[in-house]
Amino acid sequence: MNILGPIINVLFFPAGLFVLIIGLAYLWVDRKLVAQFQNRIGPRWFQPLADVVKLFFKEEVVPDGVDARFFVGLPILALAAALTTALYVPLVGLQGAYNFPGDLIVVVYLLSVVTMSLALAGSNTASRFSLIGATRTLTQLFSYEAPFLLALLGPAIVAHSWQINTINTYAGTHWILLTQPIGFVIALVGLMGKLELPPFDAPEAETEIVAGAMTDYSGRGLAIFQLAKAVEMVVGLTLIAALYLGGIGNPIDFFAKTLILLLFLAGLQSLFTRFRIEQTVKWWRYAALLVLAQWVIMVVLGQGVLS
Repeated sequence: MNILGPIINVLFFPAGLFVLIIGLAYLWVDRKLVAQFQNRIGPRWFQPLADVVKLFFKEEVVPDGVDARFFVGLPILALAAALTTALYVPLVGLQGAYNFPGDLIVVVYLLSVVTMSLALAGSNTASRFSLIGATRTLTQLFSYEAPFLLALLGPAIVAHSWQINTINTYAGTHWILLTQPIGFVIALVGLMGKLELPPFDAPEAETEIVAGAMTDYSGRGLAIFQLAKAVEMVVGLTLIAALYLGGIGNPIDFFAKTLILLLFLAGLQSLFTRFRIEQTVKWWRYAALLVLAQWVIMVVLGQGVLS
């Protein structure tokens, strides 16, 4: 039995080392674009990598009163879940390493594991800042999860499949963005909510609660959480580009479409100020109604469900 292929897939490409490097690169692009929009210079190209390496060499302090097993294990669980999703999406335009019917649902909920791990990590402490951050993280998760999932199911309904590579192939000849613009916008903004980017950064508001759920983390734990968020960004951008922007069939498609989406994310981060947590909940309530309204329009016009 040849086990070399699966080992390479998990450790190097398309998951593992490769997606970590791409994630750090996209994190730098995001920070650089936001800085330029705000008339700042921004970080140097190696800054995200330098930050992670520095954290790995710092002492990891385990606070009193926490369960050390959860404190150490939750960042690893978050990174493992994020890396696993990379096996199902068409990174760099190549078909996912592992695909099966229904893998779209699995990817969506594996991405939610990152947020759940962060919330549980914040709850596993006596720090008031971490507890508030964890509460906000869970509140925001329950608010955006349904609209985000509904937005991604729109292309699946049109393609008559819950398998990512099948939807990607269908989208290669159909720009679903043109027929489902509301779903595209909500999927893109939903990704911002998952990544806790401005204006949905109330769970880790520095001016209010230090670093939210990650306040007590330092060293390796903080570095691993940052890597999980970076991987989540790449996978999320790839998924939205594959489903809505004409599919991803080659490396040029991958980098062009995901970087254009990242440009929009950076622009939105610069345009809006932070929402209060109750404002965030209210926004996603309307977002869910908008997606459902789009589904009704699809049925009435004979697109998607009736096609």
